[in-house]
Amino acid sequence: MSNTETKVAASGETEVASPDGQESANAGEMHTFQRHSFPNGLTLLTKEIHSAPVVSFWVWYKVGARNEHAGITGISHWVEHMMFKGTKKLGKGQIMQMVAENGGTLNAFTSDDWTAYFETLPADRLELALGIEADRIANSTFDPEEVASERTVIISEREGSENEPDRMLDEEVSSTAFKVHPYGNGVIGWKCDLRVMTRDDLYNHYRTYYSPNNATVAIVGDFDTAQVVEQVGRAFNGYEARPDIPEVRSVEPEQNGERRVRVEHPGSTAQLEIVYHAPSASHPDIYPLMVADALLSGAKPMGFGGTALGRSARLYRAMVATQIAAGAGSYFSLHKDPHLFTLGASAHAGEDPEASLRKMENTLFEEIRKLQEEEISQEEMDKAVRQSRAQFVYSSDSVSSQAFMLGYLESIFSADMYDEVLDNLAAVTPEDVQRVARQYLTEHNRTVGWFVPTEEAQEDNGAGVTPDGREVE
Repeated sequence: MSNTETKVAASGETEVASPDGQESANAGEMHTFQRHSFPNGLTLLTKEIHSAPVVSFWVWYKVGARNEHAGITGISHWVEHMMFKGTKKLGKGQIMQMVAENGGTLNAFTSDDWTAYFETLPADRLELALGIEADRIANSTFDPEEVASERTVIISEREGSENEPDRMLDEEVSSTAFKVHPYGNGVIGWKCDLRVMTRDDLYNHYRTYYSPNNATVAIVGDFDTAQVVEQVGRAFNGYEARPDIPEVRSVEPEQNGERRVRVEHPGSTAQLEIVYHAPSASHPDIYPLMVADALLSGAKPMGFGGTALGRSARLYRAMVATQIAAGAGSYFSLHKDPHLFTLGASAHAGEDPEASLRKMENTLFEEIRKLQEEEISQEEMDKAVRQSRAQFVYSSDSVSSQAFMLGYLESIFSADMYDEVLDNLAAVTPEDVQRVARQYLTEHNRTVGWFVPTEEAQEDNGAGVTPDGREVE
């Protein structure tokens, strides 16, 4: 990434990611964007794409389950809901109405590390998105009646997940794997906290974390960068940085032995989940772990777009094709702090749960052993790397997905990764994969969870893929 810098009016500085700002057929130069910083700490990431008159505008706040503690778990997700309930200028429902009337779409997401809001609109309606987000960074009202109404909605959402065996198991496994770090609480939060949190709790959380120096704006589409920098600077200039944003000090200690959990609940099929502590997005080992994930169950999409590519991968061939499991997979996602590498499987309906779980567990352990000890053929390695790189490209297909990727990477580490992922994946060797498998996918570093159905539930999705922990609203 170039260190070229230019001054942009009085609104801030611009760091240019590529001298010419053009896309290249060379994979290592494929992605270009510009970074802009403002005196109040706001970061702006821009990428011009003029192929269609569309623009996607995102605002990311570095706050999620990671920033919560006992008593206020789930508060970031609840605040996200309240951001659609009105500001001093805009009434309840008006934001969605305005975007729809102008031919756009919008949504919001809460995750472990961040909360994000976006509008994708015709390019000549960019000011609408800018006005909405510059308003609700500080002016959402948190009406007490709306807080009370939304409490019912969120508790209902929480109770819905309690009826899904794979999510029940995932919650128990995560809260067991994390003894110290807030990641163990999950995004939706614990029901006891959702029942008692107050309007003041929510508003104070909002006022603490919704600040320009804790936010990233990502814009991709048909616009002029210099003009957009000035527009963003004017819109957010009136908000001062908050110097007292709390740091997350919790550091998960090293695990010193296998942990096990068992969940017994009505359901139609047994579920297995195994997790291993893995490094954060800032660690270079994430790239061989991504390839290891692709070898086990196919490469996964990193953002919007793309589908998992897994039928020829190891777990499908070892477990599904052989009828040992109805479904099997692995999952590795990037987080600001060290998180988890996950494997899971679901049994066939009607089989003896205990016997199925033992067989699935032993098969998964054997596949991990093979990954650690047996030579990986160059053909299989090339396919996994190719799939992983392709998924990153697929996940950056539209203006919305590219803006998502820029904001996401900046929120967990740095958007500079956007220009580095493809080359770093291409550099992974079979020896790298075996090294990280031996280092992280070990017995002392794992937590094993069994879901044992006690009777057949009326409704059960039977999913065997562990959710990524991101709440989508």
